[in-house]
Amino acid sequence: MSELLYYDLKDVAGVAPSLATQVCRELGRRIVGGVVREGALIDDENKLCERFGVSKSVVREAVKLLVAKGLLEVRRGSGTRVRRRASWSLLDDDVLAWHLSVEPRPGFLNQLLEVRQVFEPSAAAWAAKSATKDQIDEIRAAQRKMENAEEIQDYVVADALFHRAVLRAANNEVLMAMEGVIFSALLSSIRLTNADPRDNKRSIPLHQKVLAAIEAQDADAAEAAMKEHLEGTRERLAQFTADESEGK
Repeated sequence: MSELLYYDLKDVAGVAPSLATQVCRELGRRIVGGVVREGALIDDENKLCERFGVSKSVVREAVKLLVAKGLLEVRRGSGTRVRRRASWSLLDDDVLAWHLSVEPRPGFLNQLLEVRQVFEPSAAAWAAKSATKDQIDEIRAAQRKMENAEEIQDYVVADALFHRAVLRAANNEVLMAMEGVIFSALLSSIRLTNADPRDNKRSIPLHQKVLAAIEAQDADAAEAAMKEHLEGTRERLAQFTADESEGK
């Protein structure tokens, strides 16, 4: 659900992917998930054609897409290998989305949350200064959806829409260029930290504080409220990773 929601938030969910894109995404998920490890050779063209039921031209195009994203390198005479993670285009929309389809990496989750803590408080402050009536209505509508959500999935969607609305209400083109990173960070943390409905209830008042500050055009209060909210997220994420490391 999270990967699909990522594409939805980026307004590309309705675009039907080509065969090459579908093969690219499936291979990409396996690489990001560690099924095919860094430095390992991927299957040759014939095996990939047989596995996915596609032509060689489709496989070659899929490989080119992954080469462009930094995940693969083609060496004449020695095959196609997975590149080191440090070479991946981690800000690429697909690479960010694929992380949502695999087992979470605690280190990467913490790095994504750090990005949120850098950008989102400022976005809330800018929204308080520049949001239009329609943009505030969008934030408010997402807040109501969170409050009325009965299922965890409904809450996650509403939470994501809330943060997207705040980002867009900041009316900052440079910030919008970082939108994909923030969406990936948001969805990665939400699916872990909001698994307990009780956490959702505790989170709602913090979102309400952000909304109220934006409505009041109080930039300092909006920034402080978003910082408070993200600090709570950081604490829940830290608790989750601690529990995981202890095997709970």
